[in-house]
Amino acid sequence: MLGPSVYPPQPASITEMAYGKPKWNISKGEDRYRRSLYTFSKRTAPFAAYTVFDAPTGESCVAKRNRSNTPLQALTLLNDAMFLEMAEALAQSTLNQPGNPKARITQMFRRTLTRPPTNPELNSLLTYYQSQLKRFQARNLIPADFLTAETPTPQLAAYTLVARALLNLDETITKS
Repeated sequence: MLGPSVYPPQPASITEMAYGKPKWNISKGEDRYRRSLYTFSKRTAPFAAYTVFDAPTGESCVAKRNRSNTPLQALTLLNDAMFLEMAEALAQSTLNQPGNPKARITQMFRRTLTRPPTNPELNSLLTYYQSQLKRFQARNLIPADFLTAETPTPQLAAYTLVARALLNLDETITKS
């Protein structure tokens, strides 16, 4: 609680054009994962994820934020380094639990949506997991190309892609 501001990952070009060209040194260790309340913000170069998700600028008090859902938000959730790390962390914690892919994907689904998946949802995610696992095992995709883990395995990569899909669902982001 409290403490200095943190600098989560964001594209370098965001701060290059800001007044004074402030350095954006990405935080390391535990600071990297602090709540967004502690994220550094500069008026001339706000944190990119805040802007994409329609956060207020801080120049005035906002009692209630508007709910929005745009293609740019979906692209950010799928491709931004911060969200990829979240998906990988969810996949790693899922892999640390015993069980088969069906049980693990059910657990991952419940953690993100707080409800059990329907049979069609579970079957779709299982099919997706198995197809991605085959791609990684066949070396069509390389786990080390997008995972930060010290030992990126095909299983971790496949579960990360499932987590990435779950974290990008409209129900995960905008539903109460």
